Amino acid sequence: MDYRTRWPASRLLIASVTILIIVCAGAIGGVAVALNSLTNARTLLLDQVGPARRHALELDAALIDQENGVRGFALTAREEFLDPYQDGLRAEQDALRNARDAIASVRPDLAQRVDSIKELAVGWRAGYADVVITAVRSAGRPLADQADTARGKELFDAVRREVGDLQRVLNDESAAARSGLDGVADQVLYLVIALGVLLVVIIAGVAAVLHRILIKPLTGLAAQVRQVSSGDFEHAVQIVGPRETVMLGQDVDAMRARILNDVEELRRSNSELEQFAYVASHDLQEPLRKVASFCQLLERRYSGQLDERGEQYLRFAVDGAKRMQVLINDLLAFSRVGRMTREHVAVDLNETVAQVLDSYSDVIERTGATVVTPDLPTVRGEASLLGGVFGNLIGNALKFHGEGPPEVRVEVERTGELWTFTVRDDGIGIEPEYAERIFVIFQRLHHKDDYPGTGIGLAMCRKIIEYHGGTIWLDTGHDAGTTFKFTLPVAEDTHE
Repeated sequence: MDYRTRWPASRLLIASVTILIIVCAGAIGGVAVALNSLTNARTLLLDQVGPARRHALELDAALIDQENGVRGFALTAREEFLDPYQDGLRAEQDALRNARDAIASVRPDLAQRVDSIKELAVGWRAGYADVVITAVRSAGRPLADQADTARGKELFDAVRREVGDLQRVLNDESAAARSGLDGVADQVLYLVIALGVLLVVIIAGVAAVLHRILIKPLTGLAAQVRQVSSGDFEHAVQIVGPRETVMLGQDVDAMRARILNDVEELRRSNSELEQFAYVASHDLQEPLRKVASFCQLLERRYSGQLDERGEQYLRFAVDGAKRMQVLINDLLAFSRVGRMTREHVAVDLNETVAQVLDSYSDVIERTGATVVTPDLPTVRGEASLLGGVFGNLIGNALKFHGEGPPEVRVEVERTGELWTFTVRDDGIGIEPEYAERIFVIFQRLHHKDDYPGTGIGLAMCRKIIEYHGGTIWLDTGHDAGTTFKFTLPVAEDTHE
């Protein structure tokens, strides 16, 4: 499928987030409506019905205070008995006003009842309380005749009945408001729980969708890339998913195809190199041997018959042919490292170094050199190649010595999963700025007439060490002499 027909990951992500926002907004809106209903129910109970009930009780108490005050004044004619009456009158007015203000907005019919109670209270005072008070004050003594008591009781009972009816209605309203408040609170609780569950489900769904459209394709792409990077360049990378993932997979597959072409080209190049090596080892060396042999024959046969310059020319020809042979042999050895592989076996480096020292016995004896070696470990590799590394490093130490007899010291220590070897000498040393140059093929720091060699030895050492999974470098932390260090992997199935 063409990647251009697929949605990009950004669009998929935006769609997922949009759905999440819409659902959450709807859920939050529902919770907001429920919370508003909860607020209204709480306001009705606590700010309207509840205060109205309290004011109705205050009104009833104020009326009782007035009735008691009038009765006491009528029986004793003492003015202080009118204090409860006056206080009750003021309390009645405040209670009526507050009760009406609290209930008028939600129950206008109850506000009318409050007005009715107010009219009945005024009627009771006009028909009984004010008459009794006026009569006692006029007589200046208690009233012996209580003829108006029945009439006053009838009026007062009417007021009390109306107040009682108002209290019962307010009690019912309070119970209904409390029940409504509890119901709305339960609704809010259920909505909050549902919102939490919904959010969990949405997040899980979005995570599953993202895993399916993003993580899973990327994981599959990574697995195929690892398969290709492990050497299976024939495996075509095929991936599905959003547009970016498919495009990335196509780019990786295009890179795989280019690598495959490069590998094929490298194989052809290696084949040509092998052919060159064959020609160099046979067709080139045969003429060189003839040149060197005939030059030596000329030198022996016509020795003394040629002048000094002629003999010098013959020596130059012989020396050039021999050096060319050495150079070709070194090039062949360098090209074969890592290309003509053999099975890695356990190599006892003690034996390897002993063979190297035996091959340099003449040089060691002639120079009076001292070579100190420790007990070396056993590693896995090719013995001939590892012997070449020690041979090059020890040979260079013997070659580039100072005025006194050379002293070479080999050391080894284990650092984690690697052996670290050190070859140190007290020779002429190498400047730190040449620490990398010396490992480049044909890079020489001295003229061939001063120190013979082809300039391939250290490059060969690096190639061999890297082929065995290690590294080699020049340790520049010493003032005198030269110190080379290299590492080799520890072989777990061998003993030190």
